[in-house]
Amino acid sequence: MSDVGKWIVVAGVILVIVGLAFMVSPKFPWLGRLPGDLVWKKGPVTVYVPLATMLLISIVATALVNIIARWLR
Repeated sequence: MSDVGKWIVVAGVILVIVGLAFMVSPKFPWLGRLPGDLVWKKGPVTVYVPLATMLLISIVATALVNIIARWLR
């Protein structure tokens, strides 16, 4: 049963991190408007592809998951 407890703790930590990210996101207006984010506008249609933002979030999330995984070992 200790494995279930660890997974619940990890899920809680992830929820706290996501909640904190939502709380501080208005303080980073440049997030979502990085140089690698692509925007195509043609008439009334706008296509937005946040490549650089997704890459940055992926790197940060990977680092956090690795830190948490090493901490739980």
